[in-house]
Amino acid sequence: MKVQKKNTFPKTPTGISGLDEITGGGFPKGRPALICGSAGCGKTLFAMQFLVKGITDFNEPGVFMSFEESSADLSQNVRSLGFELEKLKSENKLRVDHVHIERSEIEETGEYDLEGLFIRLNYAIDSIGAKRVVLDTIESLFAGISNMAVLRSELRRLFQWLKQKGVTAIITGERGENTLTRHGLEEYVSDCVILLDFRVIDQLATRRLRIVKYRGSTHGTNEYPFLIDESGISVIPVTSLRLDYKSSKEIISTGLPVLDKLFSGGGVFRGSSTLLTGTAGTAKTILAAHFAMSSCRRKEPVLYFSFEESPDQLTRNMATIGVNLKPMIKSGLLFIHASRPSLQGLEMHLLTLHKLLAEVNPRTVIVDPISSLITIGSSSEVRGMLVRLMDTLKTLQINALFTSLTHQQQNEHNDATVDAVSSLADTWINLRNESRDNERVRTLLIVKSRGMGHFNQPQDFTITSKGIRFDQALKNIK
Repeated sequence: MKVQKKNTFPKTPTGISGLDEITGGGFPKGRPALICGSAGCGKTLFAMQFLVKGITDFNEPGVFMSFEESSADLSQNVRSLGFELEKLKSENKLRVDHVHIERSEIEETGEYDLEGLFIRLNYAIDSIGAKRVVLDTIESLFAGISNMAVLRSELRRLFQWLKQKGVTAIITGERGENTLTRHGLEEYVSDCVILLDFRVIDQLATRRLRIVKYRGSTHGTNEYPFLIDESGISVIPVTSLRLDYKSSKEIISTGLPVLDKLFSGGGVFRGSSTLLTGTAGTAKTILAAHFAMSSCRRKEPVLYFSFEESPDQLTRNMATIGVNLKPMIKSGLLFIHASRPSLQGLEMHLLTLHKLLAEVNPRTVIVDPISSLITIGSSSEVRGMLVRLMDTLKTLQINALFTSLTHQQQNEHNDATVDAVSSLADTWINLRNESRDNERVRTLLIVKSRGMGHFNQPQDFTITSKGIRFDQALKNIK
């Protein structure tokens, strides 16, 4: 039986990280797309990155026609993002044209016709062989027109002209009160409509993107957070990946030989996720540091997310127990990213992590502690974020370790973050402080380890100047 090959819908890659995945390949090739949103949501930057990446990554020259900002202002505004417009213009790969339109001039002439714009735009496209075009913003172009019939006719004419020219175009528009755009017409004649949103919830600002429609193509239908930083715009899908990742049979060390022996395989599976839980002072961060050192000894880069300690404080504290992180940091094998959870929302933390995954290319990721995230999101929101993170790490075969502060009483785990992630983790290790004969004793218990046998009894351990010692565990193993 022959399988009929599906016809692929022609698309133009956007060059915007994450967006091509959501759109299934990019914007519709040779068709106009509408980017709409309120002031400050990133429309102009979105369009400019589409042009610049088209030139630098896909060798497709572009034309940016602005009805608001001058060419000099645009060049200055995007220079901080690494976009050198003047250089691209000197190489004859980019044409920026500022069209100044006065509303009074439109009202005085009476008849409105886009023929002059077509001539000017046609010359700009043909002069450099442009494949991509941006018109920013459409409200300025049609300012002063109150006749809806004329407006609809000219809008349709503009979009049809762009299609006939065969360029992939982005047209930006301001959002209306109850419509996607102020005129409420552009979204109906566009083949692709993307809505950008900039909202503040509980004093945390988040930019989000949603694909409203995409003629002829399937696409993601959720809201997707996006980040604007020094490298431009990054978008990440918020939906979980399918459970189709591969599972490795290779065993890696936890960094503590005695702890490895508590697992029947002599360690944990590569690419698995490990959860360390415990009350304050139970050595969660110390075990995490040993895990990081083990990866560094294998010459595998580590990305360490610290939500409570600065890199300097973390390295100082670990040095007192014989774990010297500084050489690993200097060699580039260990990268510590430290920030307070309240710095940004959950989605922004996830975006930051995805960007660092691409930059650092780690084989091990440590998040210490995930319990801090509950201060900026509900239990369900934290769980959703961690599910997406775990799926990403498993797909990339990256070893993951998460620590979580608990308020454990009588072996009950009723903490929000533990409830959120304990069922997702492959290995769960619980640490406790116990009082025996007026002395504090630290214990470690392997609660579960998927696909591997393990010791079921709590193991006592102490913290020394040379790290963690499991004296009782050694006797049990022997």
